[in-house]
Amino acid sequence: MRARAVLAALAAAVLTAGAALPAAAQVAPSAAELAAYTGLHAAAAKGDVEKIRRIAARGGLDARDGRGRTPLHVAAHARQREAIRALVQAGAALELLDADRYDAVTIAAVAGDEETLRVLLALGASAKLVTSRYDGTALIAAAHLGHAGVVRQLIAAGAPLDHVNNLHWTALIESIVLGDGGPRHQATLEALVKAGANLQLADRQGTTPLQLAKSRGYREMVAVLEAAGGR
Repeated sequence: MRARAVLAALAAAVLTAGAALPAAAQVAPSAAELAAYTGLHAAAAKGDVEKIRRIAARGGLDARDGRGRTPLHVAAHARQREAIRALVQAGAALELLDADRYDAVTIAAVAGDEETLRVLLALGASAKLVTSRYDGTALIAAAHLGHAGVVRQLIAAGAPLDHVNNLHWTALIESIVLGDGGPRHQATLEALVKAGANLQLADRQGTTPLQLAKSRGYREMVAVLEAAGGR
């Protein structure tokens, strides 16, 4: 009994750590970094569209800071949407990843920043990239955090519903195992189910989304999954 209790505690600790890691892995520029920025990084952080237009012709549109962030990444972190538009119009690449393997779409998704995400997608950014140290997607990150509005945008943009990350979790599974079972994660799960996410894709232990929801006592999620044919 004692051994089983210890193993259960360890499993809970792993899940708790896993819940914190994806958000913590995405690092916005610090105050010191912002103060040290020059050129396009500084203009992106401040939303200085005129400066972006003035100096973009000199190059450096995809220059990297010490953590691999381009000016576009910085603008996404800062929610500087007009700066994002100016950078992309000048030729900035939308698909680049920073040192932690986040693109601008995943940055906006993790932040729950629906308006910046809308701008990025309208400019041609992809919702399909594999990002983060977990080999996940923006959709998985948003599902983990219960950002239902972001999830719906990403689904509409063609995000892969059933991508499996290196933890062997899909967006549907993450909405359960890294969620709290509350309204935000319920709405996230409902959006994924409605879009046609595979209800039978199991985790590494062979546990299905319905079984995971039942084991956590998430009755509302159980009802949604059972109504959709989950087993």
